[in-house]
Amino acid sequence: MGKPNSAKVAIPTQKPNWDSWSYRVGCPVWGCKEWGGLVYPERTPNEQYLSWYSHAFPTVEGNSTFYGVPGKSTFQKWSEQSAPGFQFCLKFPRRISHDCMLTRCDSETKEWLSCLEILYNHGKLGPTFLQLGPAFGFSRFGALELFLRGLPKDWPWAVEVRHQDWFDAAECENSLDELLEELEIDRVLFDSRPLNSLEASNAMEEASQKRKPKSPFRTTTTSKRPMLRLIGRNDWREVTEYWRQWADQIACWIDTGLQPWVFLHAPDDRYAPELVMLMHRLVREKRGELPDLPELLEKPEPKSPALRQLDLF
Repeated sequence: MGKPNSAKVAIPTQKPNWDSWSYRVGCPVWGCKEWGGLVYPERTPNEQYLSWYSHAFPTVEGNSTFYGVPGKSTFQKWSEQSAPGFQFCLKFPRRISHDCMLTRCDSETKEWLSCLEILYNHGKLGPTFLQLGPAFGFSRFGALELFLRGLPKDWPWAVEVRHQDWFDAAECENSLDELLEELEIDRVLFDSRPLNSLEASNAMEEASQKRKPKSPFRTTTTSKRPMLRLIGRNDWREVTEYWRQWADQIACWIDTGLQPWVFLHAPDDRYAPELVMLMHRLVREKRGELPDLPELLEKPEPKSPALRQLDLF
């Protein structure tokens, strides 16, 4: 068994001024060893990933909390290790959303909120999103309404639905949108069209195509922070046209005073930063006053010929 990485790497100290950004964009995770030389220096210890990531991107989609909620000391550590102005968008635990389907989960919800409160008190809490499973249809609307009305009013929330009831463009969908508008909760927009636009080029893309839902396309906004989850491919060149379309929409949202939160997924997490960098470049073409993403590394070596073509460095 190899020894733990004990390399000494200086942690970034400059303030990235994330609070001034009119939108937020990020990856689905903050730690990936293949990001060495791109997001953080080569041989950066795992425990420094978050610090480096939070100086490179203004937010992160935290999916790990869906599978298990760490102790409060971990939330405190996240708050302290992340850059000023950085915010976490964490997913509700599956115990609450999928196993209990929002009922008989008072103790689990109370514990979850007590963890989020740590981030909130540090100014690090972005929209927390409740992903409802494919079995959660309109028949459970009452449970959804009761649960959402019980959440703290001054915290940002978002809801992602997957059952076909919620995409009927009629009573079910209208009821959902009206409830979210009333409570000022955002509807998560999930787009897997880019992933499925071509045949899989490798096993990871094939697995992702089988696993990710093909939810109907929507651009619905119900509050001030539209959350967009884009499921791309490992090669940024295969999703560029979709990114351009969404960049137009993101710029439009910004123009109307909204603050979009955008998360870019790749079947292989190693390629997520490339997708984020591409999206931000395209949004900046529409909104020139937006700052560029910080360059934390001195003349980093591009990780792939594709990055070299993208001219991100």
